[in-house]
Formats: sequence, structure tokens, C-alpha cells
Amino acid sequence: MSGRKIQIGLIGANIMGSLSPALFADAFAAAGIDGSYQLMDVDRLPERRLGHILDSMKAAGFTGTNITFPFKQEVLSLLDAVDPQAAQVGAVNTVVIASDGRTTGYNFDRAGFRRSFDESLGRHSAKGATVVQVGAGGAGRAVAFALMDLDVALLIIHDIDIARANTLKADLTKHYGASRCRITSDLAGDIAAADGAVNATQVGMLGFPGNPVPVAALKAAHWAADVIYTPIETAFLNAAAAKGARVLNGGGMCVHQAVEAFRLFTGVETDAKRLHRTFAAALAARDKNMGKTS
Repeated sequence: MSGRKIQIGLIGANIMGSLSPALFADAFAAAGIDGSYQLMDVDRLPERRLGHILDSMKAAGFTGTNITFPFKQEVLSLLDAVDPQAAQVGAVNTVVIASDGRTTGYNFDRAGFRRSFDESLGRHSAKGATVVQVGAGGAGRAVAFALMDLDVALLIIHDIDIARANTLKADLTKHYGASRCRITSDLAGDIAAADGAVNATQVGMLGFPGNPVPVAALKAAHWAADVIYTPIETAFLNAAAAKGARVLNGGGMCVHQAVEAFRLFTGVETDAKRLHRTFAAALAARDKNMGKTS
């Protein structure tokens, strides 16, 4: 060990199945850093608020924390500074805590999804494509901007919260023009006519069962992507695969955002290929312990 001691956390709800602790433990070991990664699950801390948890981390000397559902947008108002890319996305998934307690927010979900997509489905699958995205919350905002980075021709947005969907559309229009995004008025019809579909909601995650994407609209010519990795095969991805579609789970996004966050927290570059292997091993162990085979 180098003698460096680093404490990092993850704040969110329903996160006890997270594989981030395994990823960071392996990255710490490879870098010779004495580090810990602690889960701050608000489902198990019912009296704690996001601001209180951040203040406690500052007091305890944490280097920073990852942020997940449902706090990726709420955290913005609690930070001292926000990185320009995170400000553009309008959501934060990583917070650095300086020695004086000053906090700065970053968003690595955008790069994580983009790199995972490129690695698995290939950039050519997005370039010039029409894509329907379900979900315009914190993760959805990052994915939408990642899809723009991947040069989709048209992104069609759906969210049960119409105001949230319209806000994302307005922000994308500001940066990319009105011709590249719109709100769906016919989710099933738009998916049937699209090249790809993305679930960027928590629906399908353990604890949030279901599938927000109309199964009848899916077909073999589609690709289908999900941000969820608990379980690794969601009802949405299973339905898409059953139709013959190519699928992308949330595992790669998790790995690639962890690579970026680890570099920011420690100044050390970690090996993405190594973390992919670590993720696969941790996933198998987690699912075995949970009595799952997916």
C-alpha cells in the first residue's frame, strides 16, 4: 500500500445490490491505495436527507461520493460548483469533496453510456438513427446527451412526467437544434418505426418490477439498451432479445463511469478491461447470493 487513505461513498435508494464497492475495491488494490467505498442507502437511513449525508461525509473526511437515483438532480443545489459538462446535462453522479469541504459535481454517466454503447453495439448503430428513449430523469438526461454525442439523427423522448420530458427536450434543442429531438405522442408507434430504444428509468430494477417499453413494438431489427444492471437482464431486455434484437445492459455504463470517477478521486488511471472482469465476477457472486441466475 502507498499509505494513501481514501474514503468514497455512494448515495442513493435501493442500492444494496450495487457492484460499485467491488469495482472500487479492485481499483484501489491495483493502485496500492488504502481505500474504502461505503453505501449510503436512504432506504436504510429513513431519517437522513441528502444534505445531511453530504455534511456527514465532509465531517468524516470523505474524498467524495457517487450519486444515484433519486438524487442526481436534487444534489445540484447543494454543491459549491458544477463541472460544465454536468451543468449541460443538468445532473450529477459524482461529487468531489475538497479538504476545505468545498464540493464540485461531475457527470460520468454520459461518458459511461457512450463508451459502453460504442464498445458493444458500435457507434454506427447510433449514427443517423432514430431512437426512442423512455425516461428523462437524472440518468435519462445523461443518456440523451450521450446519444447526441453518438450522432443520433432524432431522439424521441417519453416520460410519465410530461414537464420533465419537455424540459429535457428544451435543453437538447438549445444545444443541438429542434430537428433532432421531440416528445412522443405515440410511444408504441414511434418505437416500431425507430432503430433503437432505451430504458433510462428505474422500472425493471430490483424493487421496481415491470417494463416501461411496449413489448409488441419491439422487433428483430431494433437494438435495445437499458441503464439497469440489477438485474443484469431486465424484463425489457429479455423481451427485446426474444424478438431477436441486439441488447445492451447497464453493466458497461457502470464500469466506464467508475473508471472516470476513480481517476478523478485518486488521480490514477485504472484499467477498464480489468474492471469489466471484476464486474463480471462480482455480478456472478451477487446473483448467486441472491439466488438468481441472470
